[in-house]
Amino acid sequence: MQTTDLVSIITPMYKGAAFVGETIESVLAQSYQNWEMIIVDDCSPDDGTGIAEVNKYTSDPRIKLIASKENRGSSGARNIALKEAKGRYIAFLDSDDIWHHDFLEKQLNYMKKCNAPLVFSSYRRIDENTKEELLKPFIVPSKVSYRSLLKTCPIFPSTAIYDTQKTPKIFFNEELGSMRDDYVYWLKMLKDIDYGYGNPEILVDYRMRKSSVTGNKSKVIVPQWNVLHKVEKLGLIRSAYYLGCWAIISYFKYQK
Repeated sequence: MQTTDLVSIITPMYKGAAFVGETIESVLAQSYQNWEMIIVDDCSPDDGTGIAEVNKYTSDPRIKLIASKENRGSSGARNIALKEAKGRYIAFLDSDDIWHHDFLEKQLNYMKKCNAPLVFSSYRRIDENTKEELLKPFIVPSKVSYRSLLKTCPIFPSTAIYDTQKTPKIFFNEELGSMRDDYVYWLKMLKDIDYGYGNPEILVDYRMRKSSVTGNKSKVIVPQWNVLHKVEKLGLIRSAYYLGCWAIISYFKYQK
């Protein structure tokens, strides 16, 4: 397996039996085939049903399953996979999301076109069971910077790829558990690069719960504040300003 243009796909899994098979199938169907997929089961309390589902596909040597012996949250599971990753490119794909068949090809081409260290795409928002579109597709901005990311984060992990030759491989802050850990990840990266670039094409299907459509962000307000005030150390006034921006933008993000 060549590592020069290899894409390492990082997939954390927790109680993933219902959907992970379709997620893997979407990777197998990719028009770009130089990839490895590292799936980490985060000590799921499902009697091994998720692991059994993944094992149906591990005859393909590109698919690697790691069973964590302790529950470490999505950040910890992703870190386990990142330590094993051999590719130049790092991509993230949650165990219930679906890539369109040309996702990798188009994102890598877009990365070359923009000479970008980080790219992400637009995506559909579908019901987890019926695949009905719950909201109109989320169309990403053409680029983001650290400063714009403080106001809102348009980078959905399952749409993102970065080039480790242009920005170092970084690891997730496990102290954050599974709440805002991906947001802090992108903030950290954007401190070292000028921009991440958004591909307007819709290349991913994101499964979401119908309850999320209401845009109820109350349980995320405190973690969001902690990121701004405690992790990024922005001070009270700036933290309050960016929290207000985030709240307003999030409200409109979840309107039908």
